[in-house]
Amino acid sequence: MTIPLRLGYKASAEQFDPAELADLAVLAEDVGFDSVFISDHFQPWMHEGGHAPAALPWLGAVGARTSRVLLGTSVLTPTFRYHPAVVAQAFATLGVMFPGRVILGVGTGEALNEVTLGLDWPDPPERFQRLKEAITLIERLWAGERVTYEGTFWQVTDATVYDRPTTPVPIYIGAAGPAATRLAGRIADGFITTSGKDPSLYSDTLLPALYEGLEKAGRADDAIDTLIEVKVSLAPTREEALQKTRFWAPLALSPEEKMGIHDPIEMQRRAAELPIERAASRFIVGVDPDEHVEQISRYVDLGFRHLVFHDPGFDQAGFLRLYGEEVLPRLRARFGA
Repeated sequence: MTIPLRLGYKASAEQFDPAELADLAVLAEDVGFDSVFISDHFQPWMHEGGHAPAALPWLGAVGARTSRVLLGTSVLTPTFRYHPAVVAQAFATLGVMFPGRVILGVGTGEALNEVTLGLDWPDPPERFQRLKEAITLIERLWAGERVTYEGTFWQVTDATVYDRPTTPVPIYIGAAGPAATRLAGRIADGFITTSGKDPSLYSDTLLPALYEGLEKAGRADDAIDTLIEVKVSLAPTREEALQKTRFWAPLALSPEEKMGIHDPIEMQRRAAELPIERAASRFIVGVDPDEHVEQISRYVDLGFRHLVFHDPGFDQAGFLRLYGEEVLPRLRARFGA
């Protein structure tokens, strides 16, 4: 079976206030995007000019103003700031209000969003186990009338989510390493990762881990949505396209460089030290829509069928119209819609 190509918009919650971001999501639907995904951060990566609207009320507001686009988190961490049962209730409500249009994307989290609240920041193995248990509890609450659960990290007694959609909300797992990717293949409805890293990470590590998980669970290769956030910067000149990426320089910091940072001021300081070429290293930078299509196509050729575009500039309306007119039609003509 050929999986249809879906083309989405990454709503930059770290860069825009919630009202402006909601207007942009509506525009994304108007100009032909198929989905809108938002991160769920308590703090942005950049202190000056940064934003961090809460994803849950934002999704409800945007759902009420749109009629077609899929809406999801990329990603929400259901293991520290939220109890998984609260996440189950919230997304069940969204699923009832906007049936077939809501996706719960989850991940293991970042210190920036948890440590500030006085929460401990465990090592990766524990964060992974917390995520697995959270997904198990969410799915049990969506499936059962009265749920009692005694886990390692959470417990519920005689818990009921009273308002649930007929079809459960899909759960996508965000991953940058093989363990969480393998888990996505085993149990999730979708897999989320981000672009701009060493190509061998996708071809030799992540996608083989995904298919290994699918095989272990006895699932077909097309049983899961493969979503990648594709970072793009298109401008009239290369220098303009490069400079647009400056706000998102923290993306270029290595895991070791940003390990354990909980303060946006410190994150901003470290990112400001990067040369512009490195700040832009995660982005497809160019001046020609055809050039962008060629570079984006590499991810489709790898097997990703849901591309969510993240532009770093402040003129998001201009980006949406330009991509809606020049890039999305080219991709659909090339790969099918």
